[in-house]
Amino acid sequence: MKKVGIIGVGEYLPEKILTNADLEKMVDTSDEWIITRTGIKQRRLVAKNEAASDLAIKAAKSALQDAGLDPEEIELIIVATITPDMQFPSVACFVQNAIGAKNAACFDISAACAGFIYAIGIANQFVAGGAYKNALVIGAEVLSSITDWKDRSTCVLFGDGAAAAVLTEVSSAGILSVYLGSDGSLSDLLMLPGGGSRHPATAKTIEEGLHTIKMRGNELFKIAVNTMTRAAQTALDKAGLKYQDIDVVIPHQANARIITAVGKKLGIPEEKIYLNIEKYGNMSSASTATALCEAVKEGKIKKGDLVLLVAFGAGLVWGACVIKW
Repeated sequence: MKKVGIIGVGEYLPEKILTNADLEKMVDTSDEWIITRTGIKQRRLVAKNEAASDLAIKAAKSALQDAGLDPEEIELIIVATITPDMQFPSVACFVQNAIGAKNAACFDISAACAGFIYAIGIANQFVAGGAYKNALVIGAEVLSSITDWKDRSTCVLFGDGAAAAVLTEVSSAGILSVYLGSDGSLSDLLMLPGGGSRHPATAKTIEEGLHTIKMRGNELFKIAVNTMTRAAQTALDKAGLKYQDIDVVIPHQANARIITAVGKKLGIPEEKIYLNIEKYGNMSSASTATALCEAVKEGKIKKGDLVLLVAFGAGLVWGACVIKW
């Protein structure tokens, strides 16, 4: 098996900012309440007529520029998203056409907040096995399109954005381990009930609000902490490393309290954990991707650093990945 590494990253965040003060005018909430319980101060929202593929395309172009690759050198495009432009074709196909990656195989995956790590795991196998040389992995979400803006327990959490990474064969370092898992028995804790074959769109499903996110947050909190902790530890074990070896942790940006609790359970100092949740909120598959991109751009991740990515989301699914940069 070939060694696989990330040679380029890029992101795109919509220009519109929705602050906690803005939300105070929309629902019965407060800036203090939101910050205390989530750590979020603001989030980004797409412009009118802007869809997931528009964000993904801009992030993809940025990542390709960072990697120094021509679009025609990309042989695989995987987009992780739970908010695609439409049921089909895939967002990946829209990206392929827009950037001119005519030699790429394309598909989307649905693994919610763990989607970016799932996509890295899949692309890693394709490149390590020699099926493809260069892969483009993207996390792109427009969660504002499936948010109930009258539900104060969920509308404060989510935002829109996209980020991408280019994976290719490397001579040293690279991806050291990937661990993916799921527990479908807990699928009812976080879901979007309407719009699929179970509840096709009708006037009734719209009236009942089935096309917006439904979440049992209190039950999810403890499960998220324990699951992310186990996932991180498993990925470290697979890489033959200890938490003391890790230089930077990139967790899914769901809730600052969850991230703090995971760090404490693993014994990882706060200064090693990268956070940008206060600026963007929870962007599902785009959260870990954007945090990784920004950590690289800000110089928080340097060549030779050991980086741990870990995420948890609807499914329930989880994933962790150890990379030597």
